[in-house]
Amino acid sequence: MIIDVHTHINNYHEDRVISLEDSLNHLSSTMAENNVNYSLVLSSYKVNKNRPSTGQVVEAISGRDNLGVVSGISYLNYNHRDISEISSYLEQNLIKGLKCYPGYEPFYPNDSRLKVWYEMAIEYDVPVMFHSGDTYAPSGKVKYSHPLHIDDVAVDYPDLKIVICHVGNPWIKDCMEVVYKNKNVFTDFSGLVLGDFSEKFERYIKKEIEEMITYAGDPKYLLYGTDWPISNMRSYLKFMDQLDLEDDKKELILWRNAAELFKIDVEKL
Repeated sequence: MIIDVHTHINNYHEDRVISLEDSLNHLSSTMAENNVNYSLVLSSYKVNKNRPSTGQVVEAISGRDNLGVVSGISYLNYNHRDISEISSYLEQNLIKGLKCYPGYEPFYPNDSRLKVWYEMAIEYDVPVMFHSGDTYAPSGKVKYSHPLHIDDVAVDYPDLKIVICHVGNPWIKDCMEVVYKNKNVFTDFSGLVLGDFSEKFERYIKKEIEEMITYAGDPKYLLYGTDWPISNMRSYLKFMDQLDLEDDKKELILWRNAAELFKIDVEKL
């Protein structure tokens, strides 16, 4: 069983725009090629012709039982209609969580403007994912996306389930401390490369992930995610094979942790 907690269907290359349906078909075929049983599709913090809204994604994946949705939240632009819409999706179990994008938008995760979203996530018992670390776009401001800022949220909202995306890369050790200290914090190691892992970088990240597990204990907090299509699924699975871990610990990372955290019914898969 493999659950990928971090995929996108945005058009990152505006000269090669494809439809939402074609993007989903491409995702599904790539999952099938790599024996991935389930993926979470994360919508963006902004909506335009290249970035579908949460509502569009929810509608498009209807009938695709191997896909779920995490709703992107905009710090700058949300309004009462967005709150009502997302609450309705959560009530109907149409989305599996929320995602905030510090760094891409200029805010720190402990900003009081986000309180309504955190309380909503607690009420519906879904995780909030945070972009963390380096940004894909050079226009991002990484001072906002340092994983240490997540500690404030974890402490102030102990009932909130939190996912630090990308293990805070390049601040992996700081992410490691936040995960170790706060039992309500998880992390995924998606989006560490553009395309495929190089041999040299694979060795480096392998050491960092194994060190995190040594420091923070059994990887009940660690989630498998790729950031597809930015990162290659096949290369990520090869990286998983390289980790010096027992099979039961790899199972935790590959699907068990995600199934429990995001309430994914694996029996249906």
